[in-house]
Amino acid sequence: MNITMIMPNPSMSGGDRVCAIYARQLIDRGHHVDVVAPKKKLLTLKQQVKRILKGDGWLPAAKQRQNHFNLLGVEVIYLEATRPVVGEDLPDADVVIASWWETAEWVAKLPDSKGAKAYFIQHHEVHDGQPVDRVKQTYLLPLHKITIATWLLDLMQNTYHDPVVSFVPNSVDFDIFFAPARAKQAIPTLGFLYSDVAFKGIDTALKVIERVKTHFPELRIICFGNAKPEKSMPLPPYFEFEYNPKQEDIRKIYGQCDVWLCCSRSEGFGLTVLEAMACRCPAVSTKCGGPEDIVEEGKNGFLCDIDDVDNLSAAITRVLELPNSEWQALSDAALAKATGYSWQDATTLFEQALNLAITRNAR
Repeated sequence: MNITMIMPNPSMSGGDRVCAIYARQLIDRGHHVDVVAPKKKLLTLKQQVKRILKGDGWLPAAKQRQNHFNLLGVEVIYLEATRPVVGEDLPDADVVIASWWETAEWVAKLPDSKGAKAYFIQHHEVHDGQPVDRVKQTYLLPLHKITIATWLLDLMQNTYHDPVVSFVPNSVDFDIFFAPARAKQAIPTLGFLYSDVAFKGIDTALKVIERVKTHFPELRIICFGNAKPEKSMPLPPYFEFEYNPKQEDIRKIYGQCDVWLCCSRSEGFGLTVLEAMACRCPAVSTKCGGPEDIVEEGKNGFLCDIDDVDNLSAAITRVLELPNSEWQALSDAALAKATGYSWQDATTLFEQALNLAITRNAR
């Protein structure tokens, strides 16, 4: 196949990593893949000053241009300006993929020669900061939808009334995320992903951890994120925070944890939950979307209602109080869940989804 993937602003985000993995895997399978994006957006002087005042420091242009496509050896073709991608910018292809709601608007306007039109949906982007009405309209466009989680599949079929939607769950890179069999830590250890995005539920996580610490005064907390903690909601001084760590360092964080906590109010997939499981770490998560496909109640972790501090705290306490043999059973089940489905499996499903888009377009 000749495939074009349109990105809005290639970066080091988790969603972009998934797109980059598919681009790399498809190329390795003999497909021709062009990744096209508008001219890279760099931070304005005002945004840089805001970073400095926040304590994040000046971000060099080279760092801003870094993205997962580059790391995987996939070239990104940038336009000469920051503007929508149009037909004249693209080669003729068999299929063209929108990777974000705004790129879906662009893809919908492309001539048929640019390929069958697909829409890779990794989240329901109707949260704060997005033009909600415009976003919703993109889910009604006549593009073949590919989703990564059951809740998104149901949403596209039942809310947006599209009966034919492809389901392609994410995997993890087992060469990066792995850990040897281990017992519980000598000091009970909890990990989580820090984000300053409101729907990630950091306010709930802090309440949960404070509650758990009353049962385990020696509790160790390890977290990481690509944003430094906000002054309006600082992390307690005993938290060990890693800012924008390398992938191999993230693996080490997972490998030191007895339980991984996700308090999100909405997750397209919840990739860090699966990565932690690949490193033999059981998870406690809210029922926030994607993690509901990953966490199996009482087998490899526990699921709780969103913002349910009481039950989240109780679930974590339960994991930390388990005898070592029972904790290891959770750990083994977490590993089995994470490693039972590979990126090769996912790419096969992604290929099938693209072929279905082409078939539907031909009809």
